[in-house]
Amino acid sequence: MAIDVRPATSDDLDPMTASLARAFEDDPVMRYLRGGGDAPPQRSEPFFRMLGRQHLPNGFVFTTDGRRGGALWAPPGKWKAPPTSLLRSGPVLARLWGRHLVRNLGVLSKVEKLHPVEPHYYLAVLGTDPVEQGKGIGSALMRPVLERCDEEGIGAYLESSKHSNLAFYGRHGFDVTREIELTDGPTIWPMWRAPR
Repeated sequence: MAIDVRPATSDDLDPMTASLARAFEDDPVMRYLRGGGDAPPQRSEPFFRMLGRQHLPNGFVFTTDGRRGGALWAPPGKWKAPPTSLLRSGPVLARLWGRHLVRNLGVLSKVEKLHPVEPHYYLAVLGTDPVEQGKGIGSALMRPVLERCDEEGIGAYLESSKHSNLAFYGRHGFDVTREIELTDGPTIWPMWRAPR
Protein backbone atom coordinates (compact mmCIF):
# COMPACT_ATOMS: atom_id res chain seq x y z
CA MET A 1 0.00 0.00 0.00
CA ALA A 2 1.42 3.38 -1.02
CA ILE A 3 1.56 5.94 1.75
CA ASP A 4 1.18 9.54 0.65
CA VAL A 5 3.27 11.82 2.84
CA ARG A 6 3.08 15.56 2.45
CA PRO A 7 4.09 18.72 4.32
CA ALA A 8 1.53 19.56 6.99
CA THR A 9 -0.37 22.84 7.09
CA SER A 10 -2.12 24.62 9.94
CA ASP A 11 -5.36 22.92 8.80
CA ASP A 12 -3.76 19.55 9.60
CA LEU A 13 -2.71 20.52 13.11
CA ASP A 14 -5.77 19.47 15.12
CA PRO A 15 -6.36 16.03 13.55
CA MET A 16 -2.62 15.32 13.39
CA THR A 17 -2.08 16.21 17.05
CA ALA A 18 -5.03 14.00 18.02
CA SER A 19 -3.26 11.09 16.27
CA LEU A 20 0.01 11.96 18.02
CA ALA A 21 -1.68 12.09 21.43
CA ARG A 22 -3.13 8.62 20.86
CA ALA A 23 0.27 7.37 19.64
CA PHE A 24 1.93 8.55 22.86
CA GLU A 25 -0.83 7.39 25.23
CA ASP A 26 1.31 4.55 26.62
CA ASP A 27 4.67 6.31 26.24
CA PRO A 28 6.66 6.07 29.51
CA VAL A 29 8.08 9.60 29.32
CA MET A 30 4.75 11.22 28.43
CA ARG A 31 3.13 9.34 31.33
CA TYR A 32 5.93 10.56 33.61
CA LEU A 33 5.47 14.17 32.48
CA ARG A 34 1.71 13.88 33.07
CA GLY A 35 2.42 12.65 36.60
CA GLY A 36 1.56 8.99 35.94
CA GLY A 37 -1.94 7.59 36.09
CA ASP A 38 -4.23 6.82 33.23
CA ALA A 39 -4.96 10.23 31.78
CA PRO A 40 -6.86 10.01 28.49
CA PRO A 41 -4.83 10.72 25.34
CA GLN A 42 -6.79 13.94 24.72
CA ARG A 43 -4.99 15.38 27.74
CA SER A 44 -1.75 15.46 25.71
CA GLU A 45 -3.24 17.10 22.62
CA PRO A 46 -2.40 20.68 23.74
CA PHE A 47 1.25 19.64 24.16
CA PHE A 48 1.50 18.21 20.64
CA ARG A 49 -0.45 21.15 19.19
CA MET A 50 2.04 23.52 20.86
CA LEU A 51 4.97 21.59 19.35
CA GLY A 52 3.27 21.52 15.96
CA ARG A 53 2.83 25.30 16.02
CA GLN A 54 6.50 25.73 16.92
CA HIS A 55 7.71 23.48 14.08
CA LEU A 56 5.29 24.37 11.25
CA PRO A 57 7.04 27.64 10.29
CA ASN A 58 10.26 25.72 9.61
CA GLY A 59 8.52 23.70 6.88
CA PHE A 60 9.57 20.27 8.16
CA VAL A 61 6.33 18.88 9.59
CA PHE A 62 4.92 15.94 7.65
CA THR A 63 1.65 14.03 7.79
CA THR A 64 -0.49 11.77 5.61
CA ASP A 65 -3.70 12.63 3.81
CA GLY A 66 -5.66 10.88 6.55
CA ARG A 67 -3.53 12.59 9.22
CA ARG A 68 -2.80 9.13 10.60
CA GLY A 69 0.43 10.37 12.14
CA GLY A 70 2.99 13.11 12.09
CA ALA A 71 6.71 13.84 12.03
CA LEU A 72 7.88 17.14 13.52
CA TRP A 73 11.40 17.98 12.38
CA ALA A 74 13.63 20.98 12.96
CA PRO A 75 16.26 21.88 10.35
CA PRO A 76 19.89 22.51 11.30
CA GLY A 77 20.26 25.34 13.80
CA LYS A 78 16.50 25.59 14.49
CA TRP A 79 15.92 22.82 17.05
CA LYS A 80 15.93 25.07 20.12
CA ALA A 81 12.64 26.82 20.86
CA PRO A 82 13.08 30.61 21.01
CA PRO A 83 12.42 32.24 24.41
CA THR A 84 9.30 34.00 23.09
CA SER A 85 7.85 30.63 22.10
CA LEU A 86 8.58 29.25 25.56
CA LEU A 87 6.82 32.21 27.17
CA ARG A 88 3.74 31.69 25.00
CA SER A 89 3.79 27.97 25.89
CA GLY A 90 3.89 28.59 29.65
CA PRO A 91 0.12 28.60 30.25
CA VAL A 92 -0.36 25.43 28.16
CA LEU A 93 2.37 23.61 30.07
CA ALA A 94 1.07 24.83 33.43
CA ARG A 95 -2.42 23.49 32.66
CA LEU A 96 -1.06 20.24 31.29
CA TRP A 97 1.55 19.47 33.95
CA GLY A 98 0.16 21.28 37.01
CA ARG A 99 2.25 20.60 40.11
CA HIS A 100 4.82 18.73 37.99
CA LEU A 101 5.65 21.84 35.93
CA VAL A 102 8.95 22.69 37.64
CA ARG A 103 10.13 19.06 37.62
CA ASN A 104 9.23 18.66 33.95
CA LEU A 105 10.95 21.88 32.93
CA GLY A 106 14.03 20.47 34.65
CA VAL A 107 13.71 17.29 32.57
CA LEU A 108 13.48 19.30 29.35
CA SER A 109 16.50 21.36 30.40
CA LYS A 110 18.52 18.21 31.19
CA VAL A 111 17.72 16.69 27.79
CA GLU A 112 18.43 19.98 26.01
CA LYS A 113 21.90 20.27 27.56
CA LEU A 114 22.86 16.94 25.99
CA HIS A 115 21.65 17.94 22.52
CA PRO A 116 24.43 17.67 19.88
CA VAL A 117 26.06 20.87 18.65
CA GLU A 118 27.05 19.69 15.16
CA PRO A 119 24.61 20.54 12.34
CA HIS A 120 21.72 18.07 12.10
CA TYR A 121 18.03 17.63 11.45
CA TYR A 122 16.18 17.01 14.70
CA LEU A 123 13.20 14.67 14.86
CA ALA A 124 11.30 16.17 17.79
CA VAL A 125 8.22 13.95 17.47
CA LEU A 126 7.25 10.95 15.38
CA GLY A 127 4.00 9.11 15.97
CA THR A 128 1.35 7.04 14.23
CA ASP A 129 -2.21 6.52 15.43
CA PRO A 130 -2.19 3.11 17.20
CA VAL A 131 -4.85 1.65 14.89
CA GLU A 132 -2.53 2.39 11.94
CA GLN A 133 0.78 1.24 13.44
CA GLY A 134 2.76 -1.47 11.72
CA LYS A 135 1.76 -0.34 8.22
CA GLY A 136 4.92 1.64 7.38
CA ILE A 137 3.52 5.09 8.12
CA GLY A 138 6.27 6.03 10.60
CA SER A 139 8.97 5.04 8.11
CA ALA A 140 7.23 6.98 5.34
CA LEU A 141 6.92 10.07 7.55
CA MET A 142 10.67 10.06 8.23
CA ARG A 143 11.73 9.40 4.64
CA PRO A 144 11.62 12.97 3.20
CA VAL A 145 14.02 14.36 5.78
CA LEU A 146 16.29 11.30 5.97
CA GLU A 147 16.71 11.49 2.19
CA ARG A 148 17.53 15.16 2.53
CA CYS A 149 20.09 14.34 5.26
CA ASP A 150 21.82 11.94 2.88
CA GLU A 151 21.75 14.40 -0.02
CA GLU A 152 23.19 17.19 2.13
CA GLY A 153 25.61 14.99 4.08
CA ILE A 154 24.09 16.04 7.43
CA GLY A 155 23.24 13.87 10.42
CA ALA A 156 19.87 13.38 12.12
CA TYR A 157 19.12 13.24 15.83
CA LEU A 158 16.22 12.17 18.05
CA GLU A 159 15.46 11.12 21.61
CA SER A 160 13.52 7.87 21.88
CA SER A 161 11.24 7.74 24.88
CA LYS A 162 10.39 4.07 24.46
CA HIS A 163 12.82 1.15 24.51
CA SER A 164 10.66 -0.84 22.09
CA ASN A 165 11.22 1.86 19.42
CA LEU A 166 15.03 1.51 19.42
CA ALA A 167 15.01 -1.33 16.89
CA PHE A 168 12.66 0.63 14.59
CA TYR A 169 14.97 3.65 14.59
CA GLY A 170 17.97 1.35 14.25
CA ARG A 171 16.57 0.02 10.97
CA HIS A 172 16.67 3.61 9.70
CA GLY A 173 20.32 4.07 10.65
CA PHE A 174 20.00 5.62 14.12
CA ASP A 175 22.36 4.46 16.87
CA VAL A 176 21.93 5.01 20.61
CA THR A 177 24.55 7.50 21.86
CA ARG A 178 23.76 7.40 25.61
CA GLU A 179 21.02 6.87 28.17
CA ILE A 180 19.36 9.64 30.15
CA GLU A 181 17.79 8.33 33.34
CA LEU A 182 15.11 10.55 34.83
CA THR A 183 14.89 10.83 38.61
CA ASP A 184 12.38 8.23 39.78
CA GLY A 185 11.31 7.87 36.16
CA PRO A 186 11.92 6.25 32.80
CA THR A 187 14.95 6.33 30.52
CA ILE A 188 15.42 8.41 27.37
CA TRP A 189 17.70 7.20 24.57
CA PRO A 190 19.34 9.89 22.41
CA MET A 191 20.06 8.52 18.93
CA TRP A 192 22.22 9.78 16.08
CA ARG A 193 22.10 8.92 12.39
CA ALA A 194 25.12 9.64 10.21
CA PRO A 195 24.33 10.50 6.59
CA ARG A 196 24.59 7.65 4.10
